Amino acid sequence: MLVTEIIKKKRDGEFLSKEELEFIVNGYVKGEIPDYQMSAFLMAVYFRGMSKEELVNFTMLMAKSGKMVDLTSIEGIKVDKHSSGGIADTTTLVLIPLAASCGVKVAKMSGRGLSHTGGTIDKLESIPGFKTELSEDEFIEAVNKVGAAIVGQSESLVPADKKIYALRDVTCTVESIPLIASSIMSKKIAAGSDKIILDVKFGRGAFMKEYEKAKELANTMVEIGTLAGRETVAYVTDMNQPLGLMVGNALEVIEAIEVLKGRGHEDLKNLCVEFASEMMILAGVEKEKNLAQERAIESIEKGHALEKFKEILKNQGGNPEIVDNYSLLPQAKYTYELKCDEDMYIKDIDALKLGLCALKLGAGRQRKEDKIDYAVGIQLFGKIGDKITKNMPFAKIYANDEKRLEEAISDVKTAFEFSQQPVPKRKVIFAEITKDNVIEF
Repeated sequence: MLVTEIIKKKRDGEFLSKEELEFIVNGYVKGEIPDYQMSAFLMAVYFRGMSKEELVNFTMLMAKSGKMVDLTSIEGIKVDKHSSGGIADTTTLVLIPLAASCGVKVAKMSGRGLSHTGGTIDKLESIPGFKTELSEDEFIEAVNKVGAAIVGQSESLVPADKKIYALRDVTCTVESIPLIASSIMSKKIAAGSDKIILDVKFGRGAFMKEYEKAKELANTMVEIGTLAGRETVAYVTDMNQPLGLMVGNALEVIEAIEVLKGRGHEDLKNLCVEFASEMMILAGVEKEKNLAQERAIESIEKGHALEKFKEILKNQGGNPEIVDNYSLLPQAKYTYELKCDEDMYIKDIDALKLGLCALKLGAGRQRKEDKIDYAVGIQLFGKIGDKITKNMPFAKIYANDEKRLEEAISDVKTAFEFSQQPVPKRKVIFAEITKDNVIEF
């Protein structure tokens, strides 16, 4: 085959066979196809898109470009969850123990944060002793033993995506629904779970800014999963404001524990209950959604989910005493509270501004090699629609550098907008998408 003919066909909007896609994916991974030709192919896809058949073939070829994780030795139906990333998105730390405490087997491979979005692995590594790197045998043994494990993604997983994404990043071909969908789903399929739940964020703090685009992406990924033989359910959720009240690694661990104790912000708790109940349905643990939701709520209220969190920590070398003693987590040298001069309602919170502020404090990385400061971040005392009374804080900054603290004070102030009149609260879930239906809320 000739690479130029494949590029030309896609440029002209023609259908590419599985063999042609295999030639270009494998050729690029092996170094036989140069960057400039793959760049031309990606730009052709950017403008011409892909048919469903092309997209599934392309996704599966990327998934099979490296090691495919075999989870068949784990008893029961394995359900994976993926978030497209956001601010104060502590969902995974709550959801995994919650779902596992309700009988769902969860073998979770998570990523690190990049830029303003936090990574689950970075949050877990703020816990003393917690091991995010396990061999495949240890990973499987952990899930069989306690029902869940959370580890970092293997370097051998989906090498085609790693190489293609790096090229997309420098050729202005990132914002393509087929390329985004195939990138995410190739990793989920290679990770080996039987069924998949997706949390696709939209808004200022998310990669997808517009609701309709996020819905299109979610629908595309559900189609890929379905055609690839993995039942997939997607939710489209709001990320115009932060999901929880904590932004930063150790802070988000604390917030997750608070939710598992039955406290924490209702938005985060309710989203985790919704996801856990859907995971129970997918795993065959429950048949009716309302019963699954009741079971999830009961697990939190009776402390089962919190105990499961402790089990996961202990099983992966983490110190379970952090659950009752937050001082065992990394602590910031400096704190600063921002207060209201009068009774006010929170009218708006810019998630992106807060995410970038946390990044500058050291909570995230701008380059992969950057070191993270696990202690720093921002605590919120309310969300849109909540009332902040006079002299009460609306935010608290945690820092280890006085200069960065001063800059953060200004940044956090500009992220908030207040009103003297009551403000309606924002909903979190905007749509649920299955292979058969799109339900908008």
